[in-house]
Parts: sequence; structure tokens; C-alpha cells
Amino acid sequence: MAAVKASEARGDPPLLRAVELARVVAGIPSADLAGILVSNLCFTHNSPSLWKLVGQAVASRLLCPLHVLALLTPRVLPQRRAQPEAYRLYLELMKCNVTSSWLSIEAGPNRDKITKSIADALQLSNTYGFCGTEFGHVVIMFVLVVVTKLIDSILEDCGFPSGMAEGQERAYAIEGPQPMDVDVKRVSTENQNEHREQLRRKNTVMALDVLHMVVADRKIQSFLRLIFLNMPEKFSALNQRLSSIEAHKVALENLLPSGHKINDLLIDIRRVCNADYQPNNKRIVDVLGNMRSGGSLLGQVTGAGRAACWIIFDIYVENAIDGKHLSGISAIEVIKEMTKTLQVLNEASWQETFKALWISALRLVQRAREPLEGPIPHLDARLCMLLALIPLSVTAILKEESDMLGAEGSRILPRRQGLISSLQDLIQYSGLLVPPSSVVNAANAAASKAAIFKANYNAGAGNSSMMIQTDSSTKAGTYTIGNMLHLIIEACISRSLIDTSAYLWPVYVVSSGPLKDTTLPQESPWLNFIKGAPLSGPLIDALVATPASSVGELNKLYNIAVNGSEEEKTAAAKILCGASLVRGWNIQEHVVGMVVKLLSASLPSDSSASTPGSMNHYLAQMSTLNEILLGVSYGDAIHILSLYGMVPDVAAALMPLCEAFGSIAPPPNHKSTILGETSVYSVFSCAFLCLLRLWKFYKPPQEYCLAGRGGSVRLELTLDYLLLMRNNRIEFPNSSAPSRDSYNNMGSVNEVSAQQVYIDSFPKLRAWYFQNQACIASTLSGLCNKNPVHQVANKILSMICRKMNKGGVSSSNLSSTSSGSVSGSSVNASDDSFQRPAVPAWEFLEAVPFVLEAVLTACAHGRLSSRDLTTSLRDLVDFLPASLAAIVSYFSAEITRGIWKPVPMNGIEWPSPGASLHSVEAEVKEILASAGVQIHSCYPRGVPPMLPLPMAALVSLTITFKLDRSLDYIQGVIGQALENCAGGSSWPSMPIIGALWTQKVRRWHDFIILSCLRSPFGRDKDAVAQLIQSCFSSFLQSASNGSDITANRGVGALLGDSITNHGLRLPMAPGFIYLRTCRTFHDTYFVSEVILKQVIEWSHKLASGWSFNGPPQLKSGRTPLSCAASVAHQVAMLGGGLLCIAGGPLVVQVLYEETLPTLLLSARKQSFKDPGPVSSTLQGYAMANMLFFCGSLLWGADRTSPVMKLSFLSRRPRVVGTHMDFIAGVLDGHILLGCDPGTWKAYVSRFVFLVVKFVPSWLRDIKLDTLKKIAAGLRSWHEHDLALSLLERGGPQAISVVVETLL
Repeated sequence: MAAVKASEARGDPPLLRAVELARVVAGIPSADLAGILVSNLCFTHNSPSLWKLVGQAVASRLLCPLHVLALLTPRVLPQRRAQPEAYRLYLELMKCNVTSSWLSIEAGPNRDKITKSIADALQLSNTYGFCGTEFGHVVIMFVLVVVTKLIDSILEDCGFPSGMAEGQERAYAIEGPQPMDVDVKRVSTENQNEHREQLRRKNTVMALDVLHMVVADRKIQSFLRLIFLNMPEKFSALNQRLSSIEAHKVALENLLPSGHKINDLLIDIRRVCNADYQPNNKRIVDVLGNMRSGGSLLGQVTGAGRAACWIIFDIYVENAIDGKHLSGISAIEVIKEMTKTLQVLNEASWQETFKALWISALRLVQRAREPLEGPIPHLDARLCMLLALIPLSVTAILKEESDMLGAEGSRILPRRQGLISSLQDLIQYSGLLVPPSSVVNAANAAASKAAIFKANYNAGAGNSSMMIQTDSSTKAGTYTIGNMLHLIIEACISRSLIDTSAYLWPVYVVSSGPLKDTTLPQESPWLNFIKGAPLSGPLIDALVATPASSVGELNKLYNIAVNGSEEEKTAAAKILCGASLVRGWNIQEHVVGMVVKLLSASLPSDSSASTPGSMNHYLAQMSTLNEILLGVSYGDAIHILSLYGMVPDVAAALMPLCEAFGSIAPPPNHKSTILGETSVYSVFSCAFLCLLRLWKFYKPPQEYCLAGRGGSVRLELTLDYLLLMRNNRIEFPNSSAPSRDSYNNMGSVNEVSAQQVYIDSFPKLRAWYFQNQACIASTLSGLCNKNPVHQVANKILSMICRKMNKGGVSSSNLSSTSSGSVSGSSVNASDDSFQRPAVPAWEFLEAVPFVLEAVLTACAHGRLSSRDLTTSLRDLVDFLPASLAAIVSYFSAEITRGIWKPVPMNGIEWPSPGASLHSVEAEVKEILASAGVQIHSCYPRGVPPMLPLPMAALVSLTITFKLDRSLDYIQGVIGQALENCAGGSSWPSMPIIGALWTQKVRRWHDFIILSCLRSPFGRDKDAVAQLIQSCFSSFLQSASNGSDITANRGVGALLGDSITNHGLRLPMAPGFIYLRTCRTFHDTYFVSEVILKQVIEWSHKLASGWSFNGPPQLKSGRTPLSCAASVAHQVAMLGGGLLCIAGGPLVVQVLYEETLPTLLLSARKQSFKDPGPVSSTLQGYAMANMLFFCGSLLWGADRTSPVMKLSFLSRRPRVVGTHMDFIAGVLDGHILLGCDPGTWKAYVSRFVFLVVKFVPSWLRDIKLDTLKKIAAGLRSWHEHDLALSLLERGGPQAISVVVETLL
């Protein structure tokens, strides 16, 4: 200050005074000098000359502008009324420097000192809890402080309260007495006071001008956006101020001459809050055509093209209906996340989103409205998807909105309004609303219910609840024909998605004529049950066949199942597993919860499955458990439980049952379990086979690994994984399966055991589990004679040999490793009781593989006839049906090993398929040809059909079973096992199996043919490639026309409008075949390459002027570039959907890490001669879209469900990070490309744009160095906005990089 005073005494101008300061200051800009000058300026030496000196020092870079402003802000603003001149000069200094391009400081100790001084001056730690000292973080916090304090000043000066929280008003007040340089000479004239008052008013106007200028600056907006994206809790302080401005907006505009800037101010700051990236689409878009400036994924897609952007809905729901694959994740959860993701990606309204979802589900029902006759009808599951799962998904979506925005009250939130509008739109699609014949009565009843309500409403009835409860048989004078919309509305009303005002919608209720006596609805048997009628035979049958209509009816039934007599419990369990489980759509989630709860059969906390007390408990519940197990094993029941995500819970409930009943020995006189009597063996077998249906227990070895890569080919459920999922739900009870949330008002029924389940808690099940894995992995080892398993195996052999030729067949001596001889002592069949091993089921199962090896080896060496082998296997299953698991597992492994010679299926030794074989093959070839797939015949005429010995034995065993509902738990394992064993063998077995079963059950002919369609794709890669190509051709060549979301041309051609119409309907849709066969593709990495190449080829066709309307030579028939780009979106979305369904998370991971990088690195093939810039650009554009679609469908933008995280999200950071590292390596020049430069540029720009715009949360897991390299590469292409947006969304780690880049 001495130098300053000396220079001032000499009368030096501000510039010379600044030069004088520079001589005595060490380090520029100087933190100490700024502190000294500001402390004297406020307000010891508050003179105009000192203000000029400060301004000159800032302009000369002697002082850091941010530092000076940070020191002045807490000193000047609180004293702005007393020091209007200082406030005015402060605003001038702010106006000249806060948006300057000279704000940056070179890194070093001096910058660190200045940064710390700024943080201390603004008291960031006290006000915002900010303790960082990084330069970039402090700069953006400085901007936030300045903006909020200026807003507070303007509001207070205009007489309005500021938006600051209580206790913050004096955050910057300087403690202690402050010497004010106000009228030092005590000259208090009226003119001077008026002058200062005018200055105060002008200061308020200028403060608004400065604030408007600050927030309009793109650099400042970027700083504020960094806070909004990375520190939302700190940005809330600014939001409070904005609310105050909006509350007094009109008054402010009237008070201030420049009040019109208030609206501009709000717009600028709200633009910061809109975190969606809005690019300046020029470079790529200029090549592709005039796309929408917002960068929508849909571009200018309309009509059928717009509908095609929802193809993922159709693909998922059709794939989920395949009962051969059970999922451990609730379809409710998947549909909820998928709906939210597609709504964002397609930038659609909720009305359009929900409408597309409903239409996809309606197509699903119409596709098989008259299902093929077979062991599993699948229509119940399709109706479950439409009328239960999708309403529950929508419920979860609406609940998220209400939790976020608060209770609705009298207003309808946007998502619910979108739902109502989408339902009203469905009325016009009469073709999709035709009900299947099996639900016509239910649809008519729903329509009649609405008609009664409307009639009573029009008549002036006041109580709407009484309108609903009025019996239709007494009130309806006309009958109403219902459709699927009436059932959808009932499903929505039952879950409180909409209210009964829907009954009054125009054209919703249409009377169809006078009510005939024959159409009078019969009284529901549930009314008699509620009134107290006893559970007798006729009533039980009626309740089993009729779904319950209310939760109250279910609660009464559940109480009986828990507390009733033994007969009542058994009857109640049978009723619960009847129509209410498979067709009780409005209350289905409650039934599912009750069934799983009853199956759990909880024990006292100090009990285990092996104690005598627990054994007695299970034996007492044996009849009830048997009914439940039979019920869930029937038809679509287990599939419906899977759709609700209850597979892990069912597995956890079945394990203690298997452990307990498998440890109890049967009575000595036990002969057969197939006779329908409830026994220890029957309950164990039913529970055990039901448990095995939940996961693929017989997976052959070649499915575990693929050459060149470790790990599973696809994510198949295992018992360990099911338990992991179940325990994960226990750990996060608030985010468990949605099915539980939907029946959380059921009291004790919803109680789920908090105890985690591990396989080690069940030692006997665990022992079998590892023995089964060992049996699959390698051949059996020999047993010594004294081994207990050897003794049980000998008893089993004695039992199954008793019906054979007594002169030449006997039990084997299992002491040798081979076990191949069954010669020895003759069987003594005089006393059957000694021939049957009365041992617990676990001991029996442990010995079965050795018995199978013995009899199979004996048959191979001619010591045992094929008929006797089949008879022995059937006797084994009759005695303990659970033996079927060991038979399937052992035979599946032996078939895969390929060590057994084929046997002729000639009708002499083994059953003959006869002429049916050629008929089956011809039909399969015809159906596949209609879908564009050409295959060769496996069995030309004259070639004798043959099967490997284990396969011949297995199929011969399966055709001995009768088609009885009581054996559904066996049939459920047999059918799937036959198909998978046939797929695991290199021998073409499925045509022979299909022919044999067609001969056995002729009415299943079409169902069997459909099953045989899968077999060619497991061994023929060319057929897979043809099928994928046909999927793209059918979808794209038909999706170019039409103007309606249900035009069905793209979706209909891909998946089929109707698969069944009095049999299989030709031509068969290629997409439907793909979804039914994709799990048989052994090499899913080959599939990903084929799909990616199809995306590239179609992009080339589109860019080359490919026309669907005329010859390519005619320019008038060429596709416009904008339309080509739009169709490229559809190509990418279709490719992403097909890939995710076929391979799941692991193949998507390989696509990110290997497939696509390899394609970009490899030398460009000459398949496209001189593709040109448009083709190259569109190829990169489409590849980026497909890669992004795959990732977004799998990982979403922000999933919080623990189940989804456990299944998918854990791999995302590494997978996306690896791919971004690859992009950075290429842009940095460390990796050389082989593809066209235009393709690479389009690919990188598009992929980064999509990630930045739609899933910015992905970027938080990317390394900062990677983000910097990608941003540098984008800037080299003049994509400055995209580079900046990429860094802005890189998380707190990237803040300093963004600030330094902007400064």
C-alpha cells in the first residue's frame, strides 16, 4: 500500500500505478496484492482512484478477475444500500470481466493459493458444504454464488423476499464494525440523498442487466450445467431463487424498466436445467438429408415406420411366451424398464408409448388366438401378458411418477393421462380386439357389466358402487357383445389405474339386441362359497374351473388352506391352483403370492428339514403339498409363475421339500408311484421334477464353453444363480419382485422369510447336485462291492429285472468299472418285497446312474433286448418318477459324448417312424421354405432311420407314458429333455422323434411339427444365416408402406398376424421361427456377426438408392436420403432386438468388446464397389445405432432394481469402458483402422451423440483420460458442442477439464 500511496501522491495515471505495483509484486497474478487492495477498498480507502487502480490491475493481468470479484462479492453486496457507488463500480467490474476469455490461470502454487482464497472468501464450506480446492470446482461454485447473490439482491431491492433458506441472509455479512465512507463530511442535503436513491434504483436495473448478460453467456451456462449434472443438491439453491422470481414475475416486470429481461433470464437458466443434449446437427445430417434438428432417433419417421420403432415390444412379448425357457426375472420388471427406455429413445409421448405396448400385446394374443393342441396351450400365458403383466407394469410406471411428483389429488399426472388416452384410442382397432373363443364369455360379461353401469348412471342412480354390484341377470334387458378392450379395462380398473368412468366412454358399450334366456349368466360358484357353502365335490370342481373375482374370495380360501381340516386344506390348494391361477387375470398376482406362500410351508425357526419334528410336519402337509405341486406343474402354470419372476422363490420353497421327503423311506410294500396314490415318493418326485424344470439340469458339456472363449455361451439359469437372485431380493426388500409389491395389502400372505437360502443347508440335495454335474462332465467310476451305493444299485437291478426272461437276465455285479455285464446269479422273483429297495429317494437316485450304465452297456452288447431295456426304464420311473431326472441327465451326457453306436429304428428291435418320418421332414422343409430357409433332407428315401442307443432308449421310454393330467409333472420334463437331447447330438434325431410322437398322439401333429422346426438350426449355420436374412427382408420390405401404428406390415410380416388357423398357417413368419429357434443356435457369436453384416448391407442398399417402389434405375423410384436414414433406424433397432434375444448380455458384451471393433479394424472388403460417402456414412450411422440400441435395451439409462443390476448392470462399466478406450485409442492415433474414414467418423459421432443425449450416466464410469482423448478427436472434426457435452457429463472427475477447456 505504501507504493500505491506514493504513486497516488505523485499523481500517476492508473496505468503507471499498475506498473509500479508490478515491480514490487512477486508472482502474477498476485493473491496477496488482491487481498490487500480489496481490504482497503472495502471500505478504508473507498476512493474512485483506488477502484480505477483495481480495474487497471485486473486488465493488466496483475490480478485474477475471479479472485477480485470473489473478494468483493461478500463485502460489497451486503453494503450495497449504504455504498451504492461501490456497488455500481462492482457491477461495472463484473460486467467487464466475468465473461472474459482471460480468466484462466496457469497451474502452479500461485493458482492453488488463489483458488483457496476464493473458496475462503465465498465461505463455500459453510454455505454449500464444499471442501474441494480444485480450480475447476471452485470456478463453477463462484459462478453459482454470484448468480444466486445477484438474484437475491434484485429481489430484496424490489421489496420481495429472496429465495434463500432461513439463516442464509447474513451469510456474507462482515463481522464487527465497518467504517463506511458515506458522506464523510456529514453533508446531508436533500439533493445528495435523492441522487443516491436514484443510483440505488439504477443499480438494481444494472444488476438485472449484468445477471442477464452472465446467464446468457454459453460459458457460464456450461458452468451452471456442470453443477446441475454433477451437484444437483447444490443447484437446488438456484432453483429456490427461480421459484421466487416466477412468483413475483409480473410485479418485477412492472417495477423495472428492463423487466422484459426477467423472462429471458428464466429461459436461459431453465435451458441449463434441460440436460438433454441438443446438437447442432450439420455434418453427418447434411450428408444424410434434412433430419429433425433435435437429433431424434426417429428422424422423420411416420406411419408404419413409426410403428416399426416399437418392434422391441413385439419381439420381447412373443419371446417371453416361449414356455420352454423360464426366466428368473419378472416380466413386469422387464416391461417396465423397456417401456421407460423406449419412451426416451423414441422421444414419444406416454400416450403413444402405452398405445404401442397395448397393441403389441393384442397382436400377441391374435397371433395364436386358436392355439395348437399340445401339452402346453400357451394361450393362458398370452392372455396373462395382456391382462395382468402389462397392467402391473403400467402400475409400476405410474407409481414412480406419483412418488416423484407427489400425490395426484384432483389433477391427473401426465403418465396416467397418457394411459387413459391410449386406452381410448384402442376402441378404433376392432380387428385386434376380437377375443379368442375361450374368453368370449368373459369378454361378454365385462361388456354387460359396463352396460349395466351405464344404464344405471343414465337412470340417475347415485351410488356408483351399487351400480357395479347389481346382478346382471336381473338388470340387463339387452345383451352386449364384448371384446378384448372390455377385459383390458376391467384389468386396469381392478388395479386402480383408471376408474369406472371408463364405462361411459363413447362407443365403449354397444347394445347388440334383446337378451335371450339362454344367455342369462349363471350365478358364480364363488358366491355360494362366500355365503358359507361347504367345500363338497361339485362345488370344488366348479371353483377349480371358475376364476375368483375378488381378493376377498381369495383371502377366505387362503385361510381355509392354512387353518382348515386336512380335507379342506387339500381342496383349497386344488382350487387355488385351478382357473384362478391361470385365468384370474384381475387378481392373478395375489394368487401367485398365495401359491408360493403355501408351497413354502414355513417351519419353526429352530427346525430344519432333517429333524423328526420337521419330518412329521411335512408328512402332515403331504396331501396339500401334493395338490399344489400337481397344480403348478400343469399346463402354463409354471410358466405363469416364471413370468411373475417367482422362479427363485419357488426354487427356495421346493428345496426343503425335496430334502425332507427325499430323506424318508417309503413303506416296504411300495410298488408304484404312477398309480395316483399320494406317497412319500410321489410328493418327492413331483417336487424334485418341478424344481428341475426351473433350470436346465441336464446341460451337455459343449454348451458350457465355446472354443476360444471361456464362460457360458448364454446366460442359462442354474440352481446357484436362482438362490443368488432370491437372496438378493431378501437383502433389498424394498426393491424386490414387482409381484410382491402388487399384493402388499394381503397381510400375512405377503410375509416372505427373511432367512437367506443356501444349497449347503440341504446336504443331500447338494450331494445329488454335484453328482449330477460329475455325471455330465465325465463317465462314471467303478464302485466296490461293500459300497452302500453298490448295494442299492444291485437291489434296483433286481427289481427291474424281475419281469424279464428269467433264464438269461440277472442283476449285474457292479464291482467292476465297466458295469457292462448283467450275468451272475439268477433273479429270484418269488418274493417281490425283497426285490424292491425300500430306501430314501436320495439313496435311490444316487444309485440310478450306475444302474443305467449297466443296462445300457448290456443292451449294447446284446445281453439285454431293446424291449427289456425300455421295460426296465419304465419300471424304474414307475417306482420312483424322480428317476427320470437321472435318466435324462445321464442319457443326455452319453448322447453328447458320441460313444454309442446307432441302432436301426426298424420296428423290430426299436419302434419305427415309418412313413411319418418322410411326412414330417417334408412339412418341416415346406414351412421353412415359406420363410425363406432352404434345408437338406436328413433321411432320403431308402436310408434307414437310426438313432444313437441312448437316444433310442430315451424316446422309446417317453412314448410309453399315457397322456394323463396326473402325469403332467413328468411330461413337463420329457418334452423339453427330448428336444434338448436331440439338439445336443450331431445326429439328426428330431425328425424321428417327431414322427414317433406323431404316431402316438395324432392330434398333436401341428404342435410336434412346430417343435421339429428347431432342429435344423442347431447344426446348420447356413440355415441360421438364411433365417436372419429373411427376418430383415420381410420386416423392411413391408415396413416401407402404411400410415398407421397397427398397419402390421412390418411387424406382421416379421412375426405373423396369425400362426395358427385350423392348423399351421403358411407362409410361416421368419421372425416367429427365429424367436422359437434362437436358443438352439450353438454359436451365438456367429449370429451377432450375421446380424451386424445385415445391418451394414441394408444400410448400403438404402444409401445406394434402393427402392421398394420401382426399379433402381428410375430416379423417381429412388428413396430420399432422409427416408433412408429413417429406415436405417429401424434396421438398427431390429438388429439390436434380434441380437439381445438370441445371445443376451454375453453376446452384447462380445459385440462391444470384439465383434464391432474387429469389423472396424479389418481391411475393407470389396463387397461394395465404390460405396461412396453417403453409403459409408450411413453404414457407420447404422452400426452406432445398433450398438447403442443393444446396450440401452440391456442396461437402460438409470436402473435401480437390484434384480436388474444383478442380472445385467454389473458388466456395463467394464464393457462400455473397454469400447470407449478403443475409440479413444483410434482417435489418439495408437490404433490403425481398416474401414472407410467416413464410416469411422459417422460411427464415432453418432455413438457418442446417442450416449450423451440418452444415457449420460454411462459416462460417469469412463476414465477421464479416455473422455479427453475422444473430446479432442471430436474437436478435430469441428464437433465442438458434442465434445463439450461429452465432458460435461463425465462426472465430477471431468469438471476441471471442462472449465479449463472453456477458459
